[in-house]
Amino acid sequence: MNKEFVEKEKQKLLELRERTVATLQRRSTEASNLAGSGESGDEVDRASDRIDGTLLNQLIEKDTETLEMIDAALDRIDQDEYGVCLLCGTEIPEARLEVTPYAALCIDCESKQELRTR
Repeated sequence: MNKEFVEKEKQKLLELRERTVATLQRRSTEASNLAGSGESGDEVDRASDRIDGTLLNQLIEKDTETLEMIDAALDRIDQDEYGVCLLCGTEIPEARLEVTPYAALCIDCESKQELRTR
C-alpha cells in the first residue's frame, strides 16, 4: 500500500482517536453526573433520567468499540499490515479506508460477517 496514503490515514486515525477519547470522557462525566443526581423529581423525571442513562451507556459502549477499532488500525499500521483484510488477506481499497480508516475487513468479508451475526 502507498506509504503516503498510509501516513495520511494514520494522521486521520490519530485525530479521530483524540476526538473519540474526548467524547468518551464527556459522556462518562455526563453519565456519572446523571447517576449521582439520585432519585430526585417526580416519576416522569426519574423515568427520563433512566432513559437518558441507558442512552448514554449505549453511546459510551459504541465510543469504546470505535476506540478499540482505531487502536487496532494504528497497530496494523505499525506492523505494516494496514489495508489488508484480516479474513481473506486481500488489499482493502483505498476508497473504503478513506471512508472508514479503521476498517479491518474488505467489503465482501464485512458483508459475510454481518450476515453471520444477524
